[in-house]
Amino acid sequence: MCCCGLPRCDAAVNYAFAYRRYSLPFRTPVRTAHGLWTRREGLLVRLESEDGGARFGECAPIPWFGTETVDEAEVVCAAFDGRVSDERIAEIDEKKYPCLRFALGKRGIANAEPKPCAPYLPVAALLPAGRAALDKIPALAEMGFRTFKWKVGAADAADEMVLLDDVCAALPAGARLRLDANGAWNRRIAERWLSRCAEYPVEFIEQPVAADAAGAEDLLLGLAGDYPVPLALDESVAGSGDVARWLESGWPGIFVIKPALLGDVERVAGRLPKDRVVFSSALETGLGAAAALRVAFEFFPGTEKPRALGFGVWPLFEDARFDGPRAAPFVRREDFEQSNPEILWNALN
Repeated sequence: MCCCGLPRCDAAVNYAFAYRRYSLPFRTPVRTAHGLWTRREGLLVRLESEDGGARFGECAPIPWFGTETVDEAEVVCAAFDGRVSDERIAEIDEKKYPCLRFALGKRGIANAEPKPCAPYLPVAALLPAGRAALDKIPALAEMGFRTFKWKVGAADAADEMVLLDDVCAALPAGARLRLDANGAWNRRIAERWLSRCAEYPVEFIEQPVAADAAGAEDLLLGLAGDYPVPLALDESVAGSGDVARWLESGWPGIFVIKPALLGDVERVAGRLPKDRVVFSSALETGLGAAAALRVAFEFFPGTEKPRALGFGVWPLFEDARFDGPRAAPFVRREDFEQSNPEILWNALN
């Protein structure tokens, strides 16, 4: 048994392996119900085959979603001691290390074999919490965005509900608004928001109560059945087992899927209803974003009117080299596939 708890594997080595840790400051701190998020931490991984071909992936954990920490992922990477095989990768516990499994899996690799996919997909614009959202909407509307995501649950609920009037008034005609509470509310506050939002162009409310709150599953199912405004699960579906459990419970709402957090995301995605899925960024670098976006594009070929992606997050980092494709109302596959992962790898040297 090695130091990370993995069994020793005597299979032939397939790759030379290396990893580099990053800690990148955001251009603007991200304010959520979990507090102020100022830096993104994670790992870039590099696998080189015997013929000299290099592949890259990204491990971008979010521990408060229930993933591993960066330190835990780094212990596993260090235990590889510079060499890794496909068999050894398959032995990594997907429940314990979902982000590392995604980084090393075929869908998480930056230059994975292409599959049939949608030609382009719509994108939602991310608005900051509070009144700062009002300053962002006009320029985003001028760019052509018609789906907006606003972070709520970061201030007093009564103040945010008053501000909802101004936010909706500032939206362009025909626009839809997503509210993301990051699990900040209790039942009483969630019910007040759901009642109020019935009068507004709200597409859905994302994660109104915390995934780990007592009785959360029954509460979310009850709220989804009692109000006309759809609900979406985000932190509640942070792992592949979570997705399966909510499907079996008969969840009627939306699934917000962050591919970078789900390990074998291809297996998970195969069970999801295409009309109730929103693929979303985990605020990873452009390298991980390319792999996550590829999952979304391969999920929607031939799908009419797929829901807008939650990837309207860039520019995100102080060092723009680590950003994904600049936020736009639509994204094409070539927008993210043309990036060179070697540039990001070398930038961490």
